[in-house]
Amino acid sequence: MRSFRRALEFGVDGLEFDVQLAGEELVIFHDSRLERTTNGRGYLRRKTFAQLRDLDAGAGEKIPTLREVMELVNGRAFLNIELKGRRTAGPVAELLAELISQGRWQASQFIVSSFNRRELRDFRAVAPAEIPIGLLLNRPTRLWRRAARILGASSIHPPARFTSRRFVDEAHKLGLKVFVYTVNTPVLIDKMRAMGVDGVFTDYPDRVIQNDSVG
Repeated sequence: MRSFRRALEFGVDGLEFDVQLAGEELVIFHDSRLERTTNGRGYLRRKTFAQLRDLDAGAGEKIPTLREVMELVNGRAFLNIELKGRRTAGPVAELLAELISQGRWQASQFIVSSFNRRELRDFRAVAPAEIPIGLLLNRPTRLWRRAARILGASSIHPPARFTSRRFVDEAHKLGLKVFVYTVNTPVLIDKMRAMGVDGVFTDYPDRVIQNDSVG
């Protein structure tokens, strides 16, 4: 939560994070195991939500829930929610539909993305149709066009090392936005801008914002 608060202070356009299911709760957590970022051990999916909340995720921080992050952001930035864990599509769709119906968020303030195309298909089947879907790629292959079309994706999310001007131009011709990960250096920021990408994922939003002000 500290990192999300800090990003909001920088004035970022959006926040990206991974969602997994712990019991009945949607939690924000990247890894499959707990050791790297908490004082816990083992696989997240084998723990109860109560057990996870007892862990220290750094400087006394707790593993946050999706609802807690949404309450913190409160519409100040859009959210790119990556469906990381299994069976996350349904619960995420239910929560977003609830908040949209209450008028607290708009569908356009979300992107729901995943490498797991089954989760994206499941999400599209039950979620409000207006919520954009982003297809994450390990690397662009000839199949990405078909996958994006079948899923009804609004954006494509390739890694920086495999992103080219040709790829960006082709995605744009198909009506897809291109959001590139992970872009951390000023040189790479400039390179992505020159290619005409629509946005980047970065661990250093201050560098992107500073680069924007200079450019």
